[in-house]
Amino acid sequence: MEGLLSAAATVLSLWFTLAFALIVLPSVFGVSLGISELYMRLLVKTLEWATRRIQKGVKQEQAMALKNSACSGIIQRDETPMEKGIAGLHRVDFELSDVFYFSKKGIEAIVEDEVTQRFSSEELVSWNLLTRTNVNFQYISLRLTMIWVLGVLVRYCLLLPLRVALAAFGIVSMIVGTTLVGQLPNSSLKDWLSELVHLTCSRILVRALSGTITYHNKENRPQKGGICVANHTSPIDVLILTNDGCYAMVGQAHGGLMGLIQRSTVKACPHVWFERSEIKDRHLVTKRLKAHIADKNKLPILIFPEGTCINNTSVMMFKKGSFEIGGTIYPVAIKYDPQFGDAFWNSSKYDIVSYLLRIMTSWAIVCNVWYMPPMVREEGEDAVQFANRVKSAIAQQGGLTELPWDGGLKRAKVKDTFKEEQQKNYSKMIVGNGPMGAESD
Repeated sequence: MEGLLSAAATVLSLWFTLAFALIVLPSVFGVSLGISELYMRLLVKTLEWATRRIQKGVKQEQAMALKNSACSGIIQRDETPMEKGIAGLHRVDFELSDVFYFSKKGIEAIVEDEVTQRFSSEELVSWNLLTRTNVNFQYISLRLTMIWVLGVLVRYCLLLPLRVALAAFGIVSMIVGTTLVGQLPNSSLKDWLSELVHLTCSRILVRALSGTITYHNKENRPQKGGICVANHTSPIDVLILTNDGCYAMVGQAHGGLMGLIQRSTVKACPHVWFERSEIKDRHLVTKRLKAHIADKNKLPILIFPEGTCINNTSVMMFKKGSFEIGGTIYPVAIKYDPQFGDAFWNSSKYDIVSYLLRIMTSWAIVCNVWYMPPMVREEGEDAVQFANRVKSAIAQQGGLTELPWDGGLKRAKVKDTFKEEQQKNYSKMIVGNGPMGAESD
């Protein structure tokens, strides 16, 4: 028995020594030994082979149906604007048959509206040996089944323990490192050590997710005294960005482990944490953020203006608060590749622990990050218009669908004022009393 325990201890010791030498040390210096690249090449070839086997195992008609359902959704929509649709129904007076047009639009919205589908995981065209698609692939071949079983063993028995160990090491290092650095007097040395700790720990945590990130246009990276705004898919968006640079975070103060991390990191870096009672005070929040960006020696603020996670297909309404405080805005577009793992956090379905387990048992987290040229508020442009302009730029760069809806609809009902506005617009289209959005007589 003692010999068995000794052998197990030796294996674990060797395992963690290799992990430290091959993962942690390269993270400190920001270099890669090529292990991730080799793993990704092997993974891509495996998924390509699986896709070919699946295509051989299903009929051509089923493959075409899969492609159409994944690309076009549940129903086929007529994309004609409602104003033109109404105009084609009649030319002078309202007719009772016109209600069928509105009934059709209402049924389409009930079956598959363009808002709520953004709060669930996007569909995949082909099976990634990880998550089954909307067609629910069944048995295809013995070889493919064996590859799937092998993948389960690799992900849960090999990758998961390593990733959990790396994540624990990264979090502990973050807490200890920032606490020690926070004891130093304010100086350039303290700032340099703080950035080193944050970058190193973020890189370790990204490696704990087998993250493969491609950063584009690094010359546009956010500068000190600015505001970085990005689309929001997952809590790990923060790690994706801090893997390449340091930011000052903005958010509500928490308790538990998250609160411990917040209290330790704020000692070394000027993060902006608000108490629950303070975050509802817009004037106080704005005042603190303006004071932060006024100091050009402080790190750029990182903000996700959508206020909630969207499923990697769209960009929804940006809250105007981030665009009222002035300063230079540095837009960043983040786009994940769902073929290797679903990064979207459906907080209404999974708690944070379940979500992290799903992430850590994925093949990898692969994404592209685009740094975009800085933007400033133009003369005569209000905060809402500025927010929409930045949102449009991010959506276009990331290949995402731009939607005007508020992400808060994930948990809240549509406001009555918005319903009334739509009713007025519909009535104007019917009676020909002016364009949409015009004031009623």
